[in-house]
Amino acid sequence: MGLPKTLANRRLHTSFLQDLPLARTHHRHFLPLYPAATERLDLTGFDLVLSSDSGPIKGVRLSPGARQICYCHSPMRYLWDGFESYRLAMRGVTRAAFTASAGHVRRWDATAAQKVDWFIANSRYVADRIQRCYGREAEVLQPPIDLHRGLAVAEEPTGDHYLCAGRLVPYKRTEILIKACLQLGRKLRIAGAGPEEPRLRAIARGSELIEFLGELSTADLWLEYARCRALLFAADEDFGMVPLEAQACGRPVIAFGAGGSLETVRGAWATLGTGPIRNGITGLYFPEQTTESAMEAIEAWEARFEQHFLPGNARGWASGFATPVFLERYRHLVIRHVPEAASAAIPASQAAAVVAG
Repeated sequence: MGLPKTLANRRLHTSFLQDLPLARTHHRHFLPLYPAATERLDLTGFDLVLSSDSGPIKGVRLSPGARQICYCHSPMRYLWDGFESYRLAMRGVTRAAFTASAGHVRRWDATAAQKVDWFIANSRYVADRIQRCYGREAEVLQPPIDLHRGLAVAEEPTGDHYLCAGRLVPYKRTEILIKACLQLGRKLRIAGAGPEEPRLRAIARGSELIEFLGELSTADLWLEYARCRALLFAADEDFGMVPLEAQACGRPVIAFGAGGSLETVRGAWATLGTGPIRNGITGLYFPEQTTESAMEAIEAWEARFEQHFLPGNARGWASGFATPVFLERYRHLVIRHVPEAASAAIPASQAAAVVAG
């Protein structure tokens, strides 16, 4: 199931959707059932609920007077900002059902958001989206990364190839990076799998420059981070763990300059020209989601910025997103809003030790 070891022996409660055919692999097709499935998750009897949400889970059933702190990774993209792109990617009856039900579920989602006492957003970008979609303020707490994995691959030699990592889905815009590397004659390794893979392989046309690695184990993925010349990242992402993980391995990131990348990469703009380069940069931004813009950024990095890059700067920047830092900040946020939770809270040092183990 892909669960972390810390949850492997826990009792898990799922909705009725878990038992429906195809629901695990085609969950968006079951959008009309989201409200009913969520409201049947009965959390009455709890005084405080900590939810982690990028879907409908904020709408669970609570006791009167219970408080909910929602760590929100984004309002549902396929209901809000990304509705039209997701709808157009569907076909036939699926698209018709999605279109017919989306308005109702969107209204339900907005109402469910009012049940949340306090929102925490995983980025400033998402906090702005929460304000726009739900009319709610949110505090910002970026997610944690496992710095220990970066340290474990610190001595790996780097190659002359670029890396792209993540699910192969439309909004990641992986085709931009493939076309850029093909036109520039640069090697690109692609880690990940998903529904876009056949189309992306067709774009690569069997070129020896482009190598598809498939879905990797966590350990192998971190080795790929450590060995690449730089990570290429074309998505307009809510936050984006991949760029931070690459930086934890001491590698730079060339990213589309929008969304979470502006918060996770200490970058300069590829269009900087001949002006001074600030100390401590960990990557470069390209201004448009186009092949041409990505190409210009890769060329600018190689010609002007790469010589100033220091792996230690990337690792140092990523250390601010370490798991112990996250746990300490999250604990303080919860206790600030619900002071009585302090008596039941695990000390941050103990929690960090459990995660690190």
